Amino acid sequence: MSKIIKKINSDVVNKTARRCKERGIVIPTFKQMRNPETIPDKIKSKLPEVGLWDVNPLNLFRITWKNDIKTGLYGDVNYLEIPQAITGVKARIIGLVGKYFPTGAHKVGAAFGCLVPRLVSGEFNPEKHKAVWPSTGNYCRGGAFNSVLLDCTPIAILPEEMSKERFDWLKEIGAEVIATHGCESNVKEIYDKCWELKKDPNNIIFNQFEEFGNPIWHYNVTGPALEEVFNLIKGTKGNAAAFISATGSAGTIASGDYLKKLFPHLKVVANEALQCPTLFMNGFGGHRIEGIGDKHVPWVHNVRNTDAVAAVDDEDCMRVLRLFNEKEGKKYLTDLGVSQSDVEKLSLMGISSIANMLAGIKTAKYFELNENDVIFTIFTDSAEMYGSRLVELKNEKGNYSEKEAVKDFEGPLAHQSIDYFKELTYYERKAIHNLKYYTWVEQQGKTYEEINAQWDPEYWRSLFEEEVSNFDKLIEEFNKEVGLLY
Repeated sequence: MSKIIKKINSDVVNKTARRCKERGIVIPTFKQMRNPETIPDKIKSKLPEVGLWDVNPLNLFRITWKNDIKTGLYGDVNYLEIPQAITGVKARIIGLVGKYFPTGAHKVGAAFGCLVPRLVSGEFNPEKHKAVWPSTGNYCRGGAFNSVLLDCTPIAILPEEMSKERFDWLKEIGAEVIATHGCESNVKEIYDKCWELKKDPNNIIFNQFEEFGNPIWHYNVTGPALEEVFNLIKGTKGNAAAFISATGSAGTIASGDYLKKLFPHLKVVANEALQCPTLFMNGFGGHRIEGIGDKHVPWVHNVRNTDAVAAVDDEDCMRVLRLFNEKEGKKYLTDLGVSQSDVEKLSLMGISSIANMLAGIKTAKYFELNENDVIFTIFTDSAEMYGSRLVELKNEKGNYSEKEAVKDFEGPLAHQSIDYFKELTYYERKAIHNLKYYTWVEQQGKTYEEINAQWDPEYWRSLFEEEVSNFDKLIEEFNKEVGLLY
């Protein structure tokens, strides 16, 4: 019995299935997103004619780490290894590439994990309900995209200081957009808007910070993708040493739970902004690492499985963004011996991706990792999402020169150190877990009993490993009702 889907509303399911049939909508299972080779040939034959960002229901079948942008079909997991000449550490730092998802960011998967189980069970009725996506950036974009593909009405909530590209795209796709006060760390303001919208029962809130479909998707899709990459690159001496994830909504970090099951010695490192060091020192503040909400501990974060916290300076991220994307910065990197092809691939990393890389450097130095050690992380989105930020930096600081490139390499990269890095003891992890009380029990209506239950590893194992079979069963039954595959 599902702990998340409490009831099947058959009348709504039947109406939604008819609606999907009329619009040519088929829904992939989690198994198919993990292993797209299992997707029916009837679907695969149509994909090469559909653009990666097209508003077409077939792009639901591109919610996977294995999109081959050359063929329009599937291949190996998309990943990028950062050259040692850039990281300055012996350990290998490898990130999965989010750009090759529809919308250009992996959050489209997390949003799928939240909406689809409610849709195929009848809890969400597209004839009357609106899907509300509270977010600090990419999640609401993914949610809006999935909603439009599934013929649902989206409302996107995000802070007013997020990048212009995000707002422009959301309006272009037809989402209702609500801009709340502040920057990416102003999460409470987003919650307050959600409470306001909840007064209308037709607004269904898909809050990524509390929706377990978010980490369930990452545990069952992102985690196995990381495992596949490790098997591809490990050689004879490879050691899966660490997994780095910006905490954000604590969905992606659940991939570390999956990896820990395979490699119990692996360190899961939560990455956050130094300017808002919530986990590092119960801190608060604003910062420029877009897409990682802070000032609270997400309800869906299995804190007991987090081994360390790295706080990264947002100024370092902005300087490396310029180094990786300005002409003089790229020239300087090639002068250091980085190949031209590797330099061009650095644009696959947006601001939070750079933060994850810098946290990986800290991790390698702190644990004194060597050339046999592999550090995994996620490159959530690309520099394509931050063109306006590069313009702002140019206007603020002037044209980018070789002198700036030298400074930005020697500072944020070569001299990235183990400061603001904390290896967590058992009781330090429990202290972070206890912070959930003030947001979730006092403010958001969770129970005292459940916050205590979350300290039990079985709580998370059952959610992450058992719910996915319930979801897939519902999706398969729904597709049969739709009848387009049979």
